[in-house]
Amino acid sequence: MIIVGLTDIHGHTKVLSEFLPKLPDADIILLAGDLTHFGDKQDAVEVLDIIRQYNERIFAIPGNCDRPRVGKYLKDEGISLDGNCLNIDNVSFLGVGGSLPCPGRTPNELAEEEFKKLLQQCSRDIKADTHVVLLTHQPPYGTQADLIGTGRHVGSTSIRRFIDEIKPAVCICGHIHEARSKDTAGKTVVLNPGPASQGYYAYVEIDTELRVAELRSVG
Repeated sequence: MIIVGLTDIHGHTKVLSEFLPKLPDADIILLAGDLTHFGDKQDAVEVLDIIRQYNERIFAIPGNCDRPRVGKYLKDEGISLDGNCLNIDNVSFLGVGGSLPCPGRTPNELAEEEFKKLLQQCSRDIKADTHVVLLTHQPPYGTQADLIGTGRHVGSTSIRRFIDEIKPAVCICGHIHEARSKDTAGKTVVLNPGPASQGYYAYVEIDTELRVAELRSVG
């Protein structure tokens, strides 16, 4: 299974339409939030319509810059991983959207306890003997993926504890644009691919084991 992960599109539909044809063929595309830039349902529709021209198998979570109707639209479309687990072949996909409270308030923010509750909720549906792929907008605490310019970690401790407990094969996250990185949290590979609006993406291959998990760019 080939997975391409995109995050922080922020409504850049022109860039996206130029970017997508350069991506490798994928079985699944994962969107790790901020499809829009403080946009609503119609803005998300425009983003997804462009992606669907190249690949219709999409699963997504909303980011902190996506208004509530974006999250509802993803659920109505049956593609939301926000507090949800979908089992496909030998992979369990699950996720949580939104971010911790930001210095300037944004539409979709959660407390640590809410992250914990949503992750516990979706973890009940993980099938035995599957590879787990975790999709979050907020990065886990204490990795290269949550480092801001001052050198401070701003990730979620609830997401990090969940990773330490469940041990996903991969966590794809976003939110912290400057923290584009590949790191590990225990046995989990943590990928913050950086903004798709700048041509960045994550590339993952899984068969009987995790074969590839890396950062890529269309250059």
